[in-house]
Amino acid sequence: MLVRKFIQWSENAPAAARADGVGALARAYLYSDMSETERAEAEQTLFAMLDDPSPLARRALAESFASAVDAPPAIVLGLACDQSDISTIVLSRSPLLTDSELIDCAAISDSAAQAAIALRPDLSAAVSAALAEIGAREALIALAVNDGANLPEFAMRRMIERFGHDGEMREALLGRPNLPGAIRAALAAAAARQLTDFVSERKWLSRARSERLAKDSCDRATMIVAAGCAEYSGETVALAAYLRQSGQLTAGLALRALLCGQTGLFEAALAELTGLGPRRVAGLRRDPASHAFAALYAKAGLPPALFLAFRTALEALARHGRDQDEIDDGALRLPIVQAVLDRCEAADDENLGRLIALLRRFEADAARDTGKRGLERLRREGTPAEPQTATEIAPETGDAAPLAAYAEPRLADQSAPPAPEIEIFVDLEALEKELMAA
Repeated sequence: MLVRKFIQWSENAPAAARADGVGALARAYLYSDMSETERAEAEQTLFAMLDDPSPLARRALAESFASAVDAPPAIVLGLACDQSDISTIVLSRSPLLTDSELIDCAAISDSAAQAAIALRPDLSAAVSAALAEIGAREALIALAVNDGANLPEFAMRRMIERFGHDGEMREALLGRPNLPGAIRAALAAAAARQLTDFVSERKWLSRARSERLAKDSCDRATMIVAAGCAEYSGETVALAAYLRQSGQLTAGLALRALLCGQTGLFEAALAELTGLGPRRVAGLRRDPASHAFAALYAKAGLPPALFLAFRTALEALARHGRDQDEIDDGALRLPIVQAVLDRCEAADDENLGRLIALLRRFEADAARDTGKRGLERLRREGTPAEPQTATEIAPETGDAAPLAAYAEPRLADQSAPPAPEIEIFVDLEALEKELMAA
């Protein structure tokens, strides 16, 4: 009787009142003790409300059934296919929607509805992969920031392929916890490509110079990523596989890995290039002067002209080891670079000209990084207090007048208080790391 009265009343009721009535009927269907006949009539009436001309009534129905496990699944699916301001309510919360239904809804929905799906808690890998393939930019950013989404690595790579040029997308992916090293390297490569295109279009740098700077930055970012991985692990293996697939696993990158002390990445690269097992590669790598290592090097397809540099780098790593206070931040290690440079220059081989030029660039970069770390260490340790007068600087000579002229300059107004000293400190190393992470 109650349902029939609602039907008669709703025929002439205004849209806002009809929406209130639909919400009340939906709640009664879920929570009241209806007879089987009344429940069947209420369900038929709610099905009819899916075609109500007013979105207010359909929205009230969606709000009532969004989180209910006892709601009619067909009604929930009908609401999920409605316009986005209604469908997003059930797409983001309803436990009745299956993965297949969510994927189907994502295929026919706009970016708002796709984002609602992407923000669902405990989103499955199948739905995440489908969104990565067909989702709009806004939906993929929502998917990236959803820590509850099961987002496979191949889906993240597809997201980078489609929207790696978008800074917000890269930032959202970088914020995910436990991000694989291969994905971090892919994000760095995408940022490098974006910066190269940007400075070239603005004609700030030539195309060749911008590409070199981008490649150097990308290689350094790869070393930073490798430094965050275990010495030799599944993550370094995946990183080496990604670098090979993307065309970044060059002889120069492999040499840079050794010059940075990243032997784990170097071993993973050799295993990727030769197909040999990690134990075999690690054993041969520890004896760089042997014929077996030379055979391994040749099997990897690395240039014969660079063999001297690789062998010297491995010998220098074994000889120098790692300083106790040295931080593994992916930077070039100056003693290793200098050892390789000295050996190559002593070889007096004209075929090593380009390699020597590259090693000199590496030496300059390593020296600059070493200087910055030393300066930072001095800042942390502090410096002794500066003398207050010139006589304290040179007490034995007693000739304080020349120094006093610099230490205590005459002021136009001797009574005026001295201007406060303002110390400006720019942490260049932190700024560089932030740019590399972007």
